[in-house]
Amino acid sequence: MTTLIIIDNSGMEYEVKDPQRFFDHLIDYHSNNNVGDHSTHEENGYYFTVTEELFTKVENFIKNR
Repeated sequence: MTTLIIIDNSGMEYEVKDPQRFFDHLIDYHSNNNVGDHSTHEENGYYFTVTEELFTKVENFIKNR
């Protein structure tokens, strides 16, 4: 797995260019105790609800690359 693709709130695919930076931002601003807090993150015009599922997907990508 070399590319992190996530789906935004409107169903569009988004390629995360810097997965580590993205994950660090989720930890700092969109999680409580390393669990997605259901807040909204905007990146380059794409909007994401930071659910537990999204947080875990990004976390697993970082751990397994």
